[in-house]
Amino acid sequence: MRMTRKSKVAQALVVFATFALVLANSSSANAATKTITCYKGTAVKKVSSANPKCAVGWSTKKPVVKTTAKPAATPAPSSAPAKAGALAFSGTYKGTIAMLWSDSSVQATAVTATGSGNIFGLDQLTGSGSSAPASQCDSINGAGTISDGTNTLKANFDTASKGCAKDAEAPTAVEITGNAVITGGTGKYAGATGTLKVTGSFSIKSTAAGFKESSPLTLTIAGNITTK
Repeated sequence: MRMTRKSKVAQALVVFATFALVLANSSSANAATKTITCYKGTAVKKVSSANPKCAVGWSTKKPVVKTTAKPAATPAPSSAPAKAGALAFSGTYKGTIAMLWSDSSVQATAVTATGSGNIFGLDQLTGSGSSAPASQCDSINGAGTISDGTNTLKANFDTASKGCAKDAEAPTAVEITGNAVITGGTGKYAGATGTLKVTGSFSIKSTAAGFKESSPLTLTIAGNITTK
């Protein structure tokens, strides 16, 4: 069938009117559309309509996020001055003593030990010393520190301190007796004084010149520390 010009014009008018009606309805709908935000726990979604509502279980009220308090940080060892007075110190230190013999003397090149007891956290002992043994019992010279990694006590053996070998020749055991005089310190032991009684033991394998060895060492230290 052949479409007439009149029918084409009518069809165009119908299409145009329909298109205009759709645009009008769309504009009207957009003008009336509202959008709300809904929350459920940590989930969030938006709802848009002429009369928007949150689904069951959802709310327009934003939830308050709860925060977990962080645990307090462990404080670092204090370097503040210790309370003035006398501290009764008593502990046992176990470690090693490294030695080097010459024709006339022996050098304790390195002494390291770890302590336990009533030692106020001062569990790290280091030191060095020497002796010129002419008999089974001879004086010893030595200096050392005991520390907690931050605070330190310094001490020297007094002139009466001795090292006595059990036998006249090596191999043998050596007993240490004497006093360590506190000469100060660092951190909260700055200016500390006092005297600590020291007893201990280690063994030697040889006294030949040039001989080096490292032997287990035990020291017991006790006395009073006077702090400022």
